[in-house]
Formats: sequence, structure tokens, C-alpha cells
Amino acid sequence: MQIPLLHRRLATLVGLCLLLLAASGFIPKSPTDTGSPADAEPTLAPGPSSSVESLLQPAAETTNLAETAEPAIDRSKRHRATVKNGDNMATIFASHGFSARTLHALTQTEHGRVLDDIFPGAELILESNEQLLTSLTYQPGPLESVVFTSTGEGGFTSEERFAEPAKALTYKHGIIDNSLFLTSQSVGLPDNLTMRIAQIFQWDIDCVLDIRPGDEFFALYEEHYLDDEFIGYGDILAARFVNQGRAYTAVRYTNETGSADYFDSEGLSMRKAFLRAPVEFSRISSSFNLRRKHPLYKTVTPHRGIDYAAPRGTPILAAGDGKVEQASRTKANGNYVVIKHGEQFVTKYLHLSKFARNIKTGKRVKQGQTIGYVGATGYATGPHLHYEFLVNGVHQNPRTVKLPQAQPVPQREIARFQKRTFTNILLLDHFRDQAALASASR
Repeated sequence: MQIPLLHRRLATLVGLCLLLLAASGFIPKSPTDTGSPADAEPTLAPGPSSSVESLLQPAAETTNLAETAEPAIDRSKRHRATVKNGDNMATIFASHGFSARTLHALTQTEHGRVLDDIFPGAELILESNEQLLTSLTYQPGPLESVVFTSTGEGGFTSEERFAEPAKALTYKHGIIDNSLFLTSQSVGLPDNLTMRIAQIFQWDIDCVLDIRPGDEFFALYEEHYLDDEFIGYGDILAARFVNQGRAYTAVRYTNETGSADYFDSEGLSMRKAFLRAPVEFSRISSSFNLRRKHPLYKTVTPHRGIDYAAPRGTPILAAGDGKVEQASRTKANGNYVVIKHGEQFVTKYLHLSKFARNIKTGKRVKQGQTIGYVGATGYATGPHLHYEFLVNGVHQNPRTVKLPQAQPVPQREIARFQKRTFTNILLLDHFRDQAALASASR
């Protein structure tokens, strides 16, 4: 017997309603189940009920997935700072929220003292987690850094790291028109290298008073690169200066103990036992003259030294190694220093504005050490250094006196010296010849 179409549709509708009621929990699973609703474990009905249940509970499942998939929050931070004028580690730490206790722990490490003397331009990299410092990198320059790393127990370890730059040889040649510095700038030689050239030859050539038009200089030096980026200049390996027709050649040599200095091609030191001028001066205001008319007394009074005019506060250097015999003051000399160099030589420095730190009678000093500063104390008409040079108690002209030589390359190292410097002297000669050919072809 065929069921009418209307009855079939009603049966299908009733069945769907029962399934929905069963899925929603309004109809018990079994008439014999007398347990409490809390104890009952619902089971999925076969067939379409599974898909219905999945449609009825999507929100709860999505929420649970979102909760379990949430990533941990990364609270680590990295700051880069450049040291500015007036900065110190205490102010830098305070500005980044780090404690004074952390800074103290850093200073207790092997290299912690470098943080006491940071200077403008240096770089700092601070890394932290949860506002606790994990790492500090101090970079005073592009090739060196000091890295402090947290031990996780409130302390730190430290280590120095050095990068090795790529080195390129560079050559410059200049013919002086007016001054050494103006000519150097015109050929692309930076002022700091020009100053180093002047210092190499300072015992033989006074670059303020002795320079003449037509003088020449040649320099072979290094340029440093890091990751193909220029970062500065290296050593001057060899140099030659032609002054008033006389050529002076200097080559850099590092001896067996690791000490480097400049020597001529025969191994004689470019240094002398004394500096020719112990101050960077602008002019000589009064020369060595035993028949000079005194500017204050207007009488003929021997001037047994040289007056170097220079700005007040200019550093005054010890002309040679020695012992301070006097660091005192008189009405005529003002503040003055007398240094004895062995048994034969004495140098005197008058009219200082003040003495350098720790300069006092009995103190030993090294050549080039600052002993005081230019002033106008005592009988002086303006800021200058009055400098005297005595040999066996007799005053000599500091500009013309023959100065004793410093120590040459030891005889046992001569072969090593010649081998290590031969190439640089050869290159210097080659560039000189190239410059001569270029000049002749003009």
C-alpha cells in the first residue's frame, strides 16, 4: 500500500524535530537512565546528528583554539645610543630605566673601568629583557668594543673584541708654495697626517720657521677600511721632506720588542734627545741675542733664550727626559720650571700660567710630557714661553745648537731593519721618480 505524499512529508518533519530535540538535550537517551544530568555523558547520535552538533557549538571551540594558540609576549628590547658632551654612564642608565646597582655590577668586571671614561662619539648598545639589562656593548671606535654579558645572577662578565681592518697603501706628494698645511690640503692630505709628518721631522725641520717655497714632501701611508667602508688613516710607513735643498728620509720600523719609531735609511733615529721647540707656537717674539735691547728696561741686556709667542694655556712640553730641579715662582720669572737632563744639559721654561698636574721638584719627566701652560706671569709683556738651553752651564741658541742623537736601531737588529723597511723605501723612491718625470713633462 502506498503512503500518501502528505503523510511522508509529515513523517520526515517529525523525524527531524526529534533529532533536533535529542541533540539539544531535551530528550533523554534512554528511558532507564535515572542518573543525574551532571553524571550523564552525552553520546553522539549516529547519522546526521554529528553534523548538527558541530553546527550548534562552533563558538566555544573557536574560543578554545584562540586561547591555546596565543604566542608568548617578547619583552626584549635593544637600544643604541651615541655618547654626547656631558654624558656619563649614570645619566645614560637613568634615561633608559636601568638601576645604579646594575651599573655598579658592570664596573666590577675585568674591563669595567672603561665605563668611567666614556667620551663623545662613542657608541653604546643596550639589550634588555623585562627591563633587566642582559648585554651592553661599548664601542669607543670602529675597530674595538667591550662587551658586557649578564650571568643571570645579578653579575656580568666582560671581554674586549678587536676587528682587523683592510689596509690600502696611499701616496701623496706636494710642492710647498706658502705653508705646509695649505699645500697638504691642496693635494688631499688631511691635517692630522700633516701634523704627524711635521712631528716625524721636527728635530731637523721647524715647520713654522724653516719652510721655504719649493720645499717638497712625500708620504707613503695606510688607509683603513672595514666592510669596504673607509674608517680612517693608519700609520705613515715612510716619508721624505726636502727642505732648502736637503732631503730627509724617515721609515717606520717596529723592533723585536714591539716598539715602533722612525729612523733614517741607515737605522739612525729621527728623534733627538731634545725637542727643537717645546711648544706649538705661532711666532718667535724674541730670538736668542746676547745684545738685545730689553723691551721693559730699554737697556742692552743679553737674551739667553727664545721667546715663543702662543695663546695662553697652550701646553708646554719637556724638551727631553730628565728630572725637575725647580718648579717655583719668582717676581721676574713668574712660574718657571728647570729640568736637568743628565750631567751635561739643562732646560728652563719661564712665565708659565700654571704647572701641569704633579710637576714638582724631584719629579722625573719624559720627552714630550706636558709640564705647564703658556702664560704671562713675571716680567712679561704678553703670553709666551721663554725657553733656555744650557750645555755644561753655558747658554746656547736652542734653534741652532747641535742636539745629541737618540738611540739608533741596535746593531743586532740591523739586518732585520733593512729587510722590513726595504720595500717601503723602494716605493718612496719610485714615487719620487714618478713625480720628477711628471714635473719634467709639463
